[in-house]
Amino acid sequence: MKVMIRRNRGGVLSAYIAKKDLEEPIVESEKPELWGGLVRLANGWRLALPAMDAGTALPITVEARKLGEMEI
Repeated sequence: MKVMIRRNRGGVLSAYIAKKDLEEPIVESEKPELWGGLVRLANGWRLALPAMDAGTALPITVEARKLGEMEI
């Protein structure tokens, strides 16, 4: 699914999914640089983000994969 990742003026990262008209803060990240790992949104969704350079400029739209509750 297409996900736009951005950082607000307060420095909080969020993910926006247009097809669901959903924007949620990113509350947990598997990797400090964000890319190539899992993130957890405030609503409980887990997304697998693609591997990218740590210095990637935001906002950016990426192809992410939503993980089910049982997937690790």
